[in-house]
Formats: sequence, C-alpha cells, structure tokens
Amino acid sequence: MNFIPGKVNSVHMTAVCGSAMGALAAVLQEKGIAVTGSDANVYPPMSTFLAGRGITVTEGFSTDNLAYRPDLVIVGNAVRPDNPEVGGWVEKQIPYCSMPQAINRFLVADKQSVVVTGTHGKTTTSAIVAWLLTHAGHDPSFLIGGILGNFHSNHRVGSGGCVVLEGDEYDTAFFDKKAKFLHYRPDVAVLTSVEFDHADIFTDLDHVKSAFDEFLFHIGESGRLIAFDNDPNVKGLLAGKACKIEMYGEEPGSFWRIGRHWIDFPYSCFEVLRDGRTFGCFKMTLIGDHNRMNALSAVAVAAGMGIPADVIAGGLETFAGVKRRQEMRGVKNGVMVLDDFAHHPTAVKKTVAAVRAFYPGSRLFAVFEPRTNTSMRSVFQDVYPACFEGADVVCVRKPPLLDKIPEDRRFSSRKLVSDLKDRRIDAHYFSETGAIVDFVVSRADADDIILVMSNGGFDNIHERLLAAL
Repeated sequence: MNFIPGKVNSVHMTAVCGSAMGALAAVLQEKGIAVTGSDANVYPPMSTFLAGRGITVTEGFSTDNLAYRPDLVIVGNAVRPDNPEVGGWVEKQIPYCSMPQAINRFLVADKQSVVVTGTHGKTTTSAIVAWLLTHAGHDPSFLIGGILGNFHSNHRVGSGGCVVLEGDEYDTAFFDKKAKFLHYRPDVAVLTSVEFDHADIFTDLDHVKSAFDEFLFHIGESGRLIAFDNDPNVKGLLAGKACKIEMYGEEPGSFWRIGRHWIDFPYSCFEVLRDGRTFGCFKMTLIGDHNRMNALSAVAVAAGMGIPADVIAGGLETFAGVKRRQEMRGVKNGVMVLDDFAHHPTAVKKTVAAVRAFYPGSRLFAVFEPRTNTSMRSVFQDVYPACFEGADVVCVRKPPLLDKIPEDRRFSSRKLVSDLKDRRIDAHYFSETGAIVDFVVSRADADDIILVMSNGGFDNIHERLLAAL
C-alpha cells in the first residue's frame, strides 16, 4: 500500500527526528494535518522544535504508535525493514510513503519547483535562492537541509507559486533505494558539482553519475538547468538533455560568468556578466570562491524568474547565511570560533582556503572530525592531506563511530596527521574531543581563528571552546 490516499487528515512519521523529516512534520501541521512521530533517539534541538509545535513524538518504535490508525505513515530513510512499525502498518493496511513522495504531494503540488542538486553547495545555494525570491516578494515555499538565518527555520509554507527544494542524492527509503531527488520533476534545476560521495550508498563515481544523469533526464523541454562550467563530471552529463542549459562560472563561453571580484571587508564583492555583458555588481557576507559560485547560480535562477539585478543585489546583501556554514559561533578574548559542515575533501579544501584568504593576518586552527560514512572510510585517505594547505595548526579527531566500518576500510586520523607533518604542517592527533579543547585553548591567542569542520555535533566542541577561552 505504498501510496498516498486522496484525503489525509492524520499522519504518523516513523523516524521523525531527522532535520528534513522534522521540517516536513511542521509543514504538514501548518497545512492542518494532525501529526505524530516516533524515533529511536529523541533529544534537542529536534525534540524541542517539535514539542514547541505541539507535535507528539514517542521515543522508541512500536506498533502501539499506530493504534489510532493514521491515514498515512511517512517513512524516513533511517528506517530499516525490521522496524516494528513496518509490521504495524502492513498488518493494519495503513498506506505509507517516503519523505520525497510526501514532499511532492503536500508541499510541491502544482507549484513551480526549483531543485538545487550537486555534491557540494546544495544547502547554501538553495537557501540563497529562497531568500532572493522572498526578498523580491514571491513568497516561496521551501524545504532545505539547513537553518536559514533570515527565517530561523529550514522550511516555510509560502503563498507564492514557487517552491525551493534541496535535491539530495542519498537513497529514499528501505523500500525505494533510488536517490531522493529522482522523485522531483523540476521546472528549474541547479547542478553545482558531481563527485564521489556517500560510500555507503554508491559503489563508485560512475554510480553517482548515473543518479545525476537520470535526474537531468527528468527536466522536460520547457525546463531550465543552471550547470557549473568547471566540473568535467557535470559537463559529461549534459549531452542529450532536452532542457535549456545555461552554464555558470568563470569560463569565457559561459552564459553566466564572474567578472571582477574583490574583498571589501566584511563583504565579498563581485561582478556578474550575462551573455558577455555586465548584469550587475553584488556583495554578500559569505566568503570564498565556492560561495561566489553558489551565489552566481542563485543569481541566474532569480534573473530567469524575472527579478531585476538591483532587487537581487539587495537580497544578496541581506542574506543572513545558513547555520553550520562558516557560522561564527562566537569570539572570546579575541579568538573567533567558526563552525562549518565541511567533511568531503573538496569542501574541506575550499573552506580552509576561503577562511585563509578572508583573514590573511590571522593564525588559522583547522579542527576536523571525520564522521560521515564516507570520511570514516579510507577511500579519501590519500586525498585529505592536500586539503589543509593554508592552515597554521591542524587538529584531527579519531572518527567517533569507526566500529560501523569494516576494519580493513577504516580511515586513519593518525596517518592523516603524519602525512600533514610530512607537508610541514603543524598537525596533531586526538582520540577524544576534550583533549582538543585543552590543546587549542593552551595555544590560541587574540586574532586567531578556530575553524571547526564536522557534519555532526562534535561533542558540542564550539561552546566548550568558547567557555574555556
């Protein structure tokens, strides 16, 4: 019974505490649907987020959670086939669906959709697009994998005719192993990059490319694709696609290009050329070449929807960023602590380079926790050492969940530190987070930057550093 019934008054969400599932729960509630949820671990901030909206969440999975017979069960991709609630909805013959299926039905519906995809930059780019549309008065809906500073939320149900989605290539559900973004049929799409990632899902780069290739075929002839011009994997996927394609980047022949760019602290400033002619000059508080490209693709989306350059400029200048993307967590005794989601080697390299270039006179501590299913594997062991160039001191934590990875495939933080020392970088290995805090606090001085990179909470290291400083 994998379908969504015509009338839905009540929904139960199994594994509700993921960021996207929690946001979807709030969306459904705002649409007048009664929502309950369950998860194995219920704790802040998601527990308080849902509780604040009056959504009942049960800790632990049980068939009892379905006793009231909701009209629909929405299944998170963390749910395994042996979850007791799976047997419950089968026994009670309750219709069920995946999260992207529900997003299509309840949030996208008949709206024009903008879907941002790519190995890197999805969250920031989709957040910029959502804010530019809002600033221009389009009142879009959105569901994005990060908290937008302008909204203090990762979702919104707007009254306008457009919805912005972050298109994730991770698998959909245990009963649907295809990429989440394959459920969407975008009117406008952005493709930022294609690299190997999610080693627990994809076998190799060709496997990743096949998912993106299928996604691009879903963009119809009337659709529009904004594609990055300096990624050979992206370019290799464009042949034979029916949609209108606009390249963006810095290559001479691209329709959207960066012209001059400079730093006017605290802003990054840049000129945008459209088809060889100046479209406008823009400034933003985001830093780094990669964020300039993210912003350029968002400018292209907004301009294609008829938003004038001066309105786009006002939106970019007032864009308040995304939590955990170069987020300044605080300054104590002149030492700044930055938080970034970087974990893939490319993201680490670009983030370190961006902070180094923006704060050239500061000493830079790069604190790295490899904890994703990819970074805990040895697949990028020999790639990471080149990614920390520009950092003055590097602190690498032992991966916290290594027992999830077969022993012969595990990433070695010790080896990374050794390789960094061979490159004459002051690098240090740590088996636990408290030792990193003690070390950094003993070494940090006024005007130093501490850049923390992890896709997880990292044992609350940011607040612990600020308290200790």
